Amino acid sequence: MATLLDHPVATECPPFSFDALGAQSLTTHFSSLKPFSDFFDIKRMSRPSSLLEAQGRLNYNLSYFSSNYAIVFIILSIYSLLTNILLFFDILLVIGGIWGIGKLKGRDLDLGFARVSVSQLYTVLICITLPLGFRANPFSAAIWLIGASSVCILGHAAFMEKPIESHFSEEV
Repeated sequence: MATLLDHPVATECPPFSFDALGAQSLTTHFSSLKPFSDFFDIKRMSRPSSLLEAQGRLNYNLSYFSSNYAIVFIILSIYSLLTNILLFFDILLVIGGIWGIGKLKGRDLDLGFARVSVSQLYTVLICITLPLGFRANPFSAAIWLIGASSVCILGHAAFMEKPIESHFSEEV
């Protein structure tokens, strides 16, 4: 019987590792961050004359301002969490609960009058955070985040003119 590692794709692709994600620092991710004077240059804002021009602006600006758009998405995410306090509390509770249970390193929690196993702690965490999570309505927050970031990012990319240097580089 063939295993998964015998598959040609499995031999060509390296296995996924979270360590590789942590190897790159935030400075390398945001090394292409453009200055805010360039990002908020109102003199270069104009309505595209055609759909073809809007598409060209989108293609250029989405790659040129990609790090700036990532920051816009992060800011909108933080705003979404700050306006939905219950969702923010639920996320903190899940992270804190998993961190606290992980600090036990597989040992039971001894309260003096009772011993609670790790699986019981995870069950209690799920029983508390799952109803809170549904009450916090994370789906509407996610839909709002997708819509707001799409309007902001795609709107900016469509209305921001390309720099004059890019016109000369395309004609070569």
